[in-house]
Amino acid sequence: MPKLAAFPKAFMQELCKTGTMKVSEWIELASKLDIEGLEWYAGFLEMQDIENWEKFKEEVAAKGKQIPMLCCSPDFTHPDLAFRQKEIEKQKNWIRMCQTLGGKYCRVLSGQRRPELTVEEGIQYAVECIEECLPFAAECGITLIIENHYKDDFWEFPEFAQKMDVFCELVGRINHPSFGVNYDPSNTFLAGEDPLELLYRVSHRVVTMHASDRYLIEGTIEDLRKEEGGAVGYAKRLRHGEIGKGLNDYDAIFSELKRVGFDGWISIEDGVEGMEQLERSVTFLKKKIAMYWP
Repeated sequence: MPKLAAFPKAFMQELCKTGTMKVSEWIELASKLDIEGLEWYAGFLEMQDIENWEKFKEEVAAKGKQIPMLCCSPDFTHPDLAFRQKEIEKQKNWIRMCQTLGGKYCRVLSGQRRPELTVEEGIQYAVECIEECLPFAAECGITLIIENHYKDDFWEFPEFAQKMDVFCELVGRINHPSFGVNYDPSNTFLAGEDPLELLYRVSHRVVTMHASDRYLIEGTIEDLRKEEGGAVGYAKRLRHGEIGKGLNDYDAIFSELKRVGFDGWISIEDGVEGMEQLERSVTFLKKKIAMYWP
């Protein structure tokens, strides 16, 4: 049966930029939720001190939870080889971080969709970099999970492999037991595409999932797909919200995941309107999981 974790979506600026929330405060808040784990983020300000890695693992364990997944954002599509090598070293450090935290899954991305890149160049750069990280990940007992992502908070350009065809091509080129997909249905809307179509194409590779939901602020899905201007334009029509009340069809998603034998971690990306909203999302997901994995 899948297990639930939570990600501090509502507190990223406070934890990563301003420092006005301490990681221990997030642990305290999240530990009150009816979940098994806390998804971690490599960019928490306090994670810059390596001494804190083991400390936070112990704090989370003391609350009866674990840290299954580490979220980080390597940028593997830069045309400069020296830049890419630095990103590989960063990713290896995040793999070490994940191992120290007791995690099993460490995110990778393709990188930024720089205007000068061809599709083939970007895929080639990303595949080469991920494959260079995989032996070390395997040695550490970590699975690298690539997410169908929109855009890191601190990037200039959107995700290179944001579009379904590019993402599937990239995933299809990497065949390694320590590599899989972190599926996020909401991010597919930001690409103007169908989250179920993507899921059906990659479900056999999905090892973890981000549970989230998006709401249209104005217009229709058809408007979203016709809209010009790429991902930035799409984002303006959509906002994060309570899971189960947005655009995603969780019955169809969980039905397909159950069909392919998925039993991994589902991390909740929600709570942008507070912890009560996050609690309602937890309740919704627990009921759905019990339906599909009785």
